Amino acid sequence: MHNNHYNSKLKTFARDHRNDSTKAEIRIWCELLRNKKMLGYSFLRQRPIANYIADFFSKDLKLVIEVDGLSHEREGQFEKDKARELNLNALGFHVLRFNDDEVMNDIENVNRTIQHLIAEWEKDHQRPC
Repeated sequence: MHNNHYNSKLKTFARDHRNDSTKAEIRIWCELLRNKKMLGYSFLRQRPIANYIADFFSKDLKLVIEVDGLSHEREGQFEKDKARELNLNALGFHVLRFNDDEVMNDIENVNRTIQHLIAEWEKDHQRPC
């Protein structure tokens, strides 16, 4: 692992996740994050970080974006998600969560939320060249 907490042991698992993306994950990727569409920032899909696989990750922003599907409604999943978020926060990452319904039915609000977070981040950091 290097300073971005990349976990090479999860590489194959992450690749499988990319090949089995949900409709909501595909939509946010294609419409908002792919090819530096999000205000020029680069995002990666299904990136192994520490002991987790982030749905989307921007190294420059230290931002993890999670898209929660039906599996996140299972008993005990809220607590697991919260623990995961706290662990990522402790490593210096900010986590944004959206559910499938938000992505599929209100992509504009998802877009505004991400852009707002980036604007706040840029106030505190100089943008890399």
